[in-house]
Amino acid sequence: MTQRPAGALEGIRIVDLTQMLAGPYCTMMLADQGADVIKVEPIEGDGTRTGGPFRDDDNLRVYGGYFASVNRNKRSIGLDLKTADGRTMLIKLVRNADALVENFRAGVMERLGLSYEELRKENPRLVYVSIRGFGDPRTGRSPYTEWPAYDPVAQAMGGIMGITGPDAETPLKVGPGVGDLIPAMMAAYGLVCAVLRAREVGMGQYVDVSMVDSILATCERIIYQRSLQGINPHPEGNRHPLLAPFGMVRAQDGWITIAAHTDEFWKKLCVIMKREDLTEDPRMLSREARVDNKAAVYDAIEAFSLQHTKDELKMLLGGKIPFGPVYHIDEIATDPHFAIRDMVVEVEHPGCTKPLSIAGVPIRMTETPGSIRRRAPLLGEDTDEILWDIGYAAEDVARYKQLRVVR
Repeated sequence: MTQRPAGALEGIRIVDLTQMLAGPYCTMMLADQGADVIKVEPIEGDGTRTGGPFRDDDNLRVYGGYFASVNRNKRSIGLDLKTADGRTMLIKLVRNADALVENFRAGVMERLGLSYEELRKENPRLVYVSIRGFGDPRTGRSPYTEWPAYDPVAQAMGGIMGITGPDAETPLKVGPGVGDLIPAMMAAYGLVCAVLRAREVGMGQYVDVSMVDSILATCERIIYQRSLQGINPHPEGNRHPLLAPFGMVRAQDGWITIAAHTDEFWKKLCVIMKREDLTEDPRMLSREARVDNKAAVYDAIEAFSLQHTKDELKMLLGGKIPFGPVYHIDEIATDPHFAIRDMVVEVEHPGCTKPLSIAGVPIRMTETPGSIRRRAPLLGEDTDEILWDIGYAAEDVARYKQLRVVR
């Protein structure tokens, strides 16, 4: 019987020079689908290894939850790229790779002599992916090219904060680091597209992903609203500017979401609430009328929802109209949906007696299912194997370890 592949990307090798969140999340997505991701870390390791959080029973503290979550399924080698030998090793890795991903500031790889232009001489099929705050000058020099950027910078300048918040005057940071996570997804998508092209024509290319651009692309609605309506969208609280009801209302023990903006779903909701009279109310007769009279629509729904708990509302509304309770992680962890879909996965954690829970793989494939096959690596855990694979003898590896070229 033929062994099932690790995933759809089995056979693709990626050299991963990234740290923090955007780059590691990109390469994590690829590793989850079977790609061989070689995480090239500085001799002292990715800075997020020491950032925690750590569990009380962790007696090693080799890495915390942050690192464990986004670096699973990867192999690690510690490499000093400031040395000539270290750079030579990286070049040898690149010769056998399909892609390289980095998220340094513009110019760092050039100063190391490891620019895209230099590396493509070693491997013309190489797909070189960079994730930077404001993109790379190769595809369009931004006036902010040299600015450092993190998640809140991308959220702020890309427009998502400007339409998120409790009222029109109060912008709000989105909870998860979408300023990193969305560019990561864009980069993974771009990498796969470019690798497919390289395998077809035998030539790689540079893939440039800007964090700020990625957020703006996610906020595409504000662009056409300005163009079509001549407006400058602001935060709308927990409601949608163009649809109603399409947002959050209170329950006895928290909040729920309802998206009953179509006439069909609105009528069903009114029947469930025993408010059939609302279907005849001129303020709510059409989709457009409900948007124009959002306050009255939400007031009517909340008068009903406040009489029930979230669980009671699940029984009343679930499966009948688009509805979902606002969950916290304790509720997610006990909901059968996430267990059946393997969205909370336990992995071994070095130094702990009990496994660590991390998020599962949301992309499901029937023939080549991605999976979490191994925990995040220890620093340099796979150095020997990786260097042997590119032609170094065991005695050479031992010597380079002594010289601290590798770890």
